[in-house]
Amino acid sequence: MPFSSLGLSAPLVSAVSQYLSPTPVQAAAIPAVLKGGDVLATAQTGSGKTMAFVLPLLQRWLATRLDKPRRVHTLILVPTRELAAQVTETVLRCSVHLPERIKVVSAFGGVSINPQMMALRGGADFVIATPGRLLDLVDQNALHLPHVASLVLDEADRLLDLGFADELARVLALLPKKRQNLLFSATFPEPVQALAKGLLHEPVLVEIVSEPADMPVIEQRAIEVDTAQRTPLLRHLIKTEGWKRVLVFVAKQYTAEHVADKLRRGGISAVAFHGELSQGARSEALADFKDSHIHVLVATDLAGRGLDIAQLPVVLNYDLPRSAVDYTHRIGRTGRAGESGLAVSFVTAESHAHFCLIEKRNHLAITREQIQGFEPVDLVPPPSPSTGGIKGRRKSKKDKLREAAARQGR
Repeated sequence: MPFSSLGLSAPLVSAVSQYLSPTPVQAAAIPAVLKGGDVLATAQTGSGKTMAFVLPLLQRWLATRLDKPRRVHTLILVPTRELAAQVTETVLRCSVHLPERIKVVSAFGGVSINPQMMALRGGADFVIATPGRLLDLVDQNALHLPHVASLVLDEADRLLDLGFADELARVLALLPKKRQNLLFSATFPEPVQALAKGLLHEPVLVEIVSEPADMPVIEQRAIEVDTAQRTPLLRHLIKTEGWKRVLVFVAKQYTAEHVADKLRRGGISAVAFHGELSQGARSEALADFKDSHIHVLVATDLAGRGLDIAQLPVVLNYDLPRSAVDYTHRIGRTGRAGESGLAVSFVTAESHAHFCLIEKRNHLAITREQIQGFEPVDLVPPPSPSTGGIKGRRKSKKDKLREAAARQGR
């Protein structure tokens, strides 16, 4: 099925001529969005959801645009500044052959608001924003939303995960009641279901369930290691296995800086990537990583969603993610667009039980392995059948007292 069969205009079809055919979510969602009704779409990370709403919304904008004044036709809300930048890039790329020039403004926090206010002078056609910065612009009287024709919540599950529920409620109160609502999400947990129920009116449901043949080809490994040996082991794996680019996930900003520094001292080019960096530093780090100027990007979960890094061969969980869903999104950074990938998780004695839970909820069974020279000292035995619990080799204080009393009794 070619893009031309979906009802898209010739300029938009030309803009995506490098793609042989639409992905399943694009084939299902584009005609539905073109009709103007609400749409609820769920599909796995990397399935092409962004173009599934960008292409038809560009066509709807072109059919209803006004010469002056420019009014915000489409508002796209995203959870992170990186995703805002990527959606903006997609809009501009897809609109390159349109007969009319579109004005797109991207707005997010962590940078000065003044350039964004300047960009909004004279209005805008598409606004892609994080909820907090959008409200800041409204409060500064730099942005008005009474004429929004289409609202998109992109990565809706992540928007709620990051605590944007209150901001979303405030934004919705500023919009006209009559509008098109599009909700796109990789997962559909209960909070997203509740949001969809209150937001969408008789939506077209697009649910793409990946068949085994469509799933990314990602080899998953779990390496047992002591906590203190994770960084030396990471250096060893990068050098011995010839990894050219590695996205390393950690739990804290301090850990990102610490691990990146240790890698650099070991002769490996690495940079930290987290929320405390300026937008300029984050953009530079990401660009250098994409261009292979640096080999390792050490990131917090800020990078877990929305990043599209072509041909990323390896993702490594230095710290395990908090949830099974986050595990899926993390490893989904590799194995994209038909490429194969490798996802490695470090499993320590402390994180053993949590990794078992991640496996259970994702229906996985990953063989534990050990690397010669980095064999862990602190091992965790399998769960006891009698109690069902997971107990480490270290004895509790109570156990030690009992054993001491028994010895004295002997």
